[in-house]
Amino acid sequence: MCSGFSFSLVDVRSHQQDAKPELFSSETRTQSSDRTMDLGLAEDHFSRPVGSFVASDIEQLKLAIEECKRLILELPEHSERQKDTVVKLIHLRLKLQELKDPEEDEPNLRVLLEHRFSKEKSKSVKQTCDKCSTIIWGLIQTWYTCTGCYYRCHSKCMNLITKPCVRSKVSHQSEYELSICPEIGLDRQDYRCAECRTPVSLRGVPSEARQCDYTGQYYCSACHWNDTAIIPARVIHNWEFEPRKVCRSSMRYLALMMSRPVLKLKEINPLLFNFVEELVEIRKLRQDILLMKPYFITCKEAMEARLLLQLHDRQHFVENDDMYSLQDLIDISSGRLSCSLTEIHTTFAKHIKLDCERCQAKGFVCELCKEGDILFPFDSHTSVCHDCSAVFHRDCYYDNSTTCPRCARMTERKQDELSDEKEA
Repeated sequence: MCSGFSFSLVDVRSHQQDAKPELFSSETRTQSSDRTMDLGLAEDHFSRPVGSFVASDIEQLKLAIEECKRLILELPEHSERQKDTVVKLIHLRLKLQELKDPEEDEPNLRVLLEHRFSKEKSKSVKQTCDKCSTIIWGLIQTWYTCTGCYYRCHSKCMNLITKPCVRSKVSHQSEYELSICPEIGLDRQDYRCAECRTPVSLRGVPSEARQCDYTGQYYCSACHWNDTAIIPARVIHNWEFEPRKVCRSSMRYLALMMSRPVLKLKEINPLLFNFVEELVEIRKLRQDILLMKPYFITCKEAMEARLLLQLHDRQHFVENDDMYSLQDLIDISSGRLSCSLTEIHTTFAKHIKLDCERCQAKGFVCELCKEGDILFPFDSHTSVCHDCSAVFHRDCYYDNSTTCPRCARMTERKQDELSDEKEA
């Protein structure tokens, strides 16, 4: 890595005729001020022998950096020489960072506070360390990412981490805060960050207090980067999807919880169905899919075609009709879920009613009028008996006012069986 960022201090001094002798020897000066700057990438005056560390290298680099900064200000603006000097300054700073943080043989996997840190191999992506809030220079610094909550940090910051992995909270808790911004006040927090306990105040002294709209608590600037996220409580109670500012831990928690079906809307806010028509439509489609599921489970062709796997991203849709994830509600609001679910519903219905003879044979004939086509429980013009699941035309059968012929036969059969047992 050292050879990739090598340089020569001769080149830095070539742009200054009044060089200071204490910084550079007389051999490094040049008499021609018009000489084009040579970046000197083939030279390596500051490379270190294996296993050694020269403290004076860092001091010399700092002096060279200050000299480059002064030259940049003195040279004509937008000139080629100024641009070359800027490039030289970048190389010097990278070299200084390399000397300060020497690359060591780091393990590929480290476990800390339930984090499972994996060593990153990317050298070109610029990230920010979640611990020290400074840039991670992938070219010269070793860094890790937690495979669970995507917490990123320098290798040198690993032992300073105090925040446990958010994924463990998701695994153990798996529920949202359903109160809208439940603020308790800075005084109840003792004027300290809710996470790292750093002193904070609304006036920014010694550190700015930033409120998380999800937890309602205040955090310091190191724990709250003004990230934004959609707040579940605001969606459920107000059908509001505007992103709000949240702290880092809340942002990760909400991201991991996004696709988890933990919201039972008919218990949390049943009135929402009265005001959001899209929710009623989605609920009806989900109920129909649950009625189609028994057909597919007993159909060889449907199992081979893996029709139910079309909902693999929303597996809860084939398990119940009342649990929603935050992602479901976001997609309902945008209209994406209605389009995709309607298409899947059409495909399922086509298989049962047109493509598969086995599924067609499991249809019903209305026993009340004995007319019309084969009926299925998911048809929009049908009614289903809650006791025996028989299907009738909606105009023929009403839940309480009409006696179900199938239920009547079953009741009569049971009575006959009891009579036979008594006679025996």
